[in-house]
Amino acid sequence: MPDTSQQLEERSKRRSLTFWLSAWLPVAVGIIVLAFESTELMGSENTSHPLRWLFEHLFGPVSPARWDLIHHLIRKSGHFVGYGLVGLTWLRAWWMSLPHSRFLHAFLALLGTALVASADEWHQTFLPDRTGSLWDVLLDCSGAIVLQLVVYLFMRIFRPKRLAHTDDY
Repeated sequence: MPDTSQQLEERSKRRSLTFWLSAWLPVAVGIIVLAFESTELMGSENTSHPLRWLFEHLFGPVSPARWDLIHHLIRKSGHFVGYGLVGLTWLRAWWMSLPHSRFLHAFLALLGTALVASADEWHQTFLPDRTGSLWDVLLDCSGAIVLQLVVYLFMRIFRPKRLAHTDDY
């Protein structure tokens, strides 16, 4: 049976600072990491050399033209995975903070990811060696959606009882 609003309010009052930190600190840390990665220091010109060095030590020499493509793919994969992981921190925080709902947590997690991605790209338009891109925002949101679906499928297959109570809402 669903909790009444009074029961939810009482439970919310009893939650400690430790609870709220455990729910929301990962989101804050993820956003801070993304903000750092949005600086000129982490621009394409500054990441190419160290990533190429690592790549060539693992896989051998690569031509400049081939490296440009590989570097681009590494950076875009970083967008997809990084924002996907931040999307999961949003999902976890909402899951811990709100009454369980079938889609609300996923929607709020995607919204949070989209807002952070949009702010990140907007910030980059002010940096001389960076550019903001709507395509990157879409890629970031795609990462959040895909990782949420992976977690959902994992939970549906391996932890169905954990999700079963959300079907009532």
